[in-house]
Amino acid sequence: MSGVDLARQALLAAREAAKKNGATRQKPKRRTGTAVRRDGREPLGLGSAIGMMMTERGMAAPAAGGSVLARFDGILAAAVPELAGRVRAVAFDVEVGRLDVVPDAPACGTQLRWSAPKLIAAANDTVPGANVRALHVLAPAPVNAGPAMAAAEPDPQPTAPAAPVERRTPPEGYRRAIEAHREAAVPSRVDPGIAEAVERQNRAMRELSRRAFPEPPAVPDDAPAPIDQARVQRRRQAAATEAAALRRARDEKAGREVAVTQRLEQTA
Repeated sequence: MSGVDLARQALLAAREAAKKNGATRQKPKRRTGTAVRRDGREPLGLGSAIGMMMTERGMAAPAAGGSVLARFDGILAAAVPELAGRVRAVAFDVEVGRLDVVPDAPACGTQLRWSAPKLIAAANDTVPGANVRALHVLAPAPVNAGPAMAAAEPDPQPTAPAAPVERRTPPEGYRRAIEAHREAAVPSRVDPGIAEAVERQNRAMRELSRRAFPEPPAVPDDAPAPIDQARVQRRRQAAATEAAALRRARDEKAGREVAVTQRLEQTA
């Protein structure tokens, strides 16, 4: 506890004692004149002596507003520990007892409003005489990192340039295994007979498609086509398509059988 706090406590104790001792006495009238001190030996009250000593030494009793703002981090940690480091106090109006705080996010501000009674009680318990009566939550803003947080963060270390990766020579056994695999792998070869059979099948399918779907004769745009003729044409096209599909299926089956037979002969 500093000397300022001791002086303040002594001043408050002297006032309380004066009130108790002078409760039955009549309060003297205040003098309007200014007393001139000549030799400094006139008697003084304890409060006056302490006030004079603090004035001469440049000390002042800590204001309640300054104490609340200075100790807000501890108050917040005691009342709402999950919001520690995410809220900062910006102002305190001693006359109306309003404490202005700024959260770092809207959700944090909502939780702060719900916890306002708990925070106000913690502030009054931590700072006696502060008389905090209201909590005003301002618009969210980023919370600046304090000295403690700045000291906790290590300085960025310079990144060393990446050294080139040196490729190692593969062992002798690995190279022998790769060469043996390449020699054992047989390149794929296409049999000319199979390729010629596939080409013939493709030509036959194209011819069947041309026959099944012939080019329709040119008809003037304004000449209507007979309905019966259109129906007969559709039936013929359907029959030709079905026949072409059956022939194509038989040809494909025959081609597969020929290919299988040739492969068996080659392997034998």
